[in-house]
Amino acid sequence: MSNLIDVKDVSMRFIMEQERTNTLKEYFVKLVRRKLRFSGFTALDGVSFSVKPGEAVALIGRNGSGKSTMLKIIAGVMDPTKGSVSVNGSIAPLIELGAGFDLDLTGRENVFLNGALLGFNHRYMANIYDQIVDFAELEQFIDVPVRSYSSGMIARLGFSIATHVQADILVVDEVLAVGDYAFQQKCYKRMEEMFAKGTTLMFVSHELDQVERLCKRAVWIDHGKLRGDGPVEEICGAYMKWMKGQEQ
Repeated sequence: MSNLIDVKDVSMRFIMEQERTNTLKEYFVKLVRRKLRFSGFTALDGVSFSVKPGEAVALIGRNGSGKSTMLKIIAGVMDPTKGSVSVNGSIAPLIELGAGFDLDLTGRENVFLNGALLGFNHRYMANIYDQIVDFAELEQFIDVPVRSYSSGMIARLGFSIATHVQADILVVDEVLAVGDYAFQQKCYKRMEEMFAKGTTLMFVSHELDQVERLCKRAVWIDHGKLRGDGPVEEICGAYMKWMKGQEQ
C-alpha cells in the first residue's frame, strides 16, 4: 500500500528579532543602521515518517516540541526550511481556532468561505450545509457574525465543516479541548465514523486519553527531533515514563 503522507528529513528554522520594535519606521531605521539583532530557533530537526491511508496517527510531545509546526507543514500552511512533505490526497485542516473564518461574516457565509478555501464549490457546500449546521448545533446563530461567537461555538462550526467535507485526511490540533463534554463525545463519535470509512487522521493533543482513544499509532517529537514512532500504547507509555523522570 502506497503512503498517503511522506515526511522526509524535514527541518524548520525560524528567525526571530531579539529587540522589539514598536513601529514599522523604527524597524527599518534599525535595519538600515544594522542595529537589529536576530536569533534562530529550530522547531524541527530532520524528522522523517510516513502515514498510510486509513491510519490514525498522533503527534505527541511537550509544548514547543514541534508538533503543531509539523501539522502546519503537512497541511501546506508552511514550507519546511529543509526536507520535503508529499501528500497524496485532500486535507481538511483544523489546526487553529477560527482559522479560515472571517469574523465579520455570518456563520452561514463562513461555511461557504471555508468550503471554497478547502477547494469545494458552492453547489457542493449547499448540499451538505444543513448537515454542517445541525451537527454544530448553531441553527439559532448561523446568521449572526462569527465575531459574536464564543470560542466553543467557533470550534463547533470549524469541526463540523472539516468533518463533513469529503477529504482524505483530517488534521486536528488541540481543538477538541474547546467545548463542553457532550460535544466532545459527539466529535469522537463523528471521527470514529470517518475512520470506519477510511479517512486518515493526523492528531495533536496533550490529553493522552484522547490520543489513545482515537489513534493506533503515535509519533513522539522532542525538541524538534523524532524520539519515537510506534503503537500508541507503547509510545505514550514511554513518553509518560520519560516525563515522570523529568519531574524528579
